Amino acid sequence: MTDHSSGAGLQILVDGRPASAPLRDTLAVARKLVRHFADNVTPCGSLPGEQLQSDVTDFTVVCLRLGIQMLDGGTSPTDDDLAEVRNASARWAREGFPLTLVLRILHEGITKAGDLAAANAREEDLPGLLVIQKVMFSLLECVTVAATTSYVNELEAVNSERDGAAVNLVTALLSGRKAASAARHAGVEPAENYVVMGLAVPPHPAEAVAHRRKAVVARQKLRRLQIELAEASGGAALCSLSPDGGTILLPGSPERAWIVSLLDRVGAAAEVPLTATVSRVRTADIPTAAEQVHELLDLAHQLALAPGLYEMNDLALEYQLTRPGPGRTHLARLLDPLQNSPELIETLEVHIGHDLNRQRTAKKMHLHTNTVDYRLKRIAQLTGCDPTRPSGLRQIQAALVARKLEVAQRER
Repeated sequence: MTDHSSGAGLQILVDGRPASAPLRDTLAVARKLVRHFADNVTPCGSLPGEQLQSDVTDFTVVCLRLGIQMLDGGTSPTDDDLAEVRNASARWAREGFPLTLVLRILHEGITKAGDLAAANAREEDLPGLLVIQKVMFSLLECVTVAATTSYVNELEAVNSERDGAAVNLVTALLSGRKAASAARHAGVEPAENYVVMGLAVPPHPAEAVAHRRKAVVARQKLRRLQIELAEASGGAALCSLSPDGGTILLPGSPERAWIVSLLDRVGAAAEVPLTATVSRVRTADIPTAAEQVHELLDLAHQLALAPGLYEMNDLALEYQLTRPGPGRTHLARLLDPLQNSPELIETLEVHIGHDLNRQRTAKKMHLHTNTVDYRLKRIAQLTGCDPTRPSGLRQIQAALVARKLEVAQRER
């Protein structure tokens, strides 16, 4: 039921009274709604912090006033009317108040306000109830768009500030400069020790799809990786990353199992298998360690190692063999007699990769175990190094690594 006699525009009546009447004591209604939020909507049964509860109450008062304005006058809120909604939403974004909770409060508050406005409706008020519903939907749309836009814009600004400060801190640590000022700006306390990680991120399969924009897919992959890294490390990880990888600094001395778990989580989020190399050092030694882990990362790539985590202990021999010289050349030439027998080199690589297990080697290569034995004996005859004996195996392993490195160097 409506009444045009007030001169204030279209007014909706319920039970002979303005529909806005139950909402006009805005502070009392807001407090009632906030208690409802705390008891039924927010996590843990309460809004966090007295100041935030006060902010939510003030925010609810603003929304109620907008609802009254729309119910009494039929006018939609202007940009100026929504300024307080935008300001509160931006403030909550900066304070870390979840957007999902902001939207739930908006939805629940406006729904309850509509219920209050229609509480005493009679049968003849049905047309007015439909108008109330339409007004409340319109109000919800206005405040949701204003709050969400402001929240997202503020969050992007906050993230940009934090990312910039974090990058400055990482740059300072990697360059060996004093990082105290950069750390203060980033809001973190430099640790005494760090795990320095070199990370290689392969292309996502979607980057190879012709109709997809490679740069967009790569950025999406990187963003998923960064979000999961922050979540998994509790926000402690400092990183300088591109879609291809980069450097990560993890404070303290986390155990290898934890780092492997972190790598698995981040890789799953990025939807690609990751390869990482790490070194544990004091803060002052970060620059040297960063150079070393990236040398190890390059080595893992040259040797076509499986994705995973590698430390110096895992690649000490291979790392030393990266230094060109007569020793490495000599080792590489040990396998020259096998040049015309690629199946023998393949057998060596598979056999070593399967922990010298003849049965597993045979299964992998679809051979009989006698064939594997024959090939191993043939390798011993041609090279003078018996891969079935510890002394010969050490030389063969080193020779395989040296050969791969020599080939990689020639192909550069």
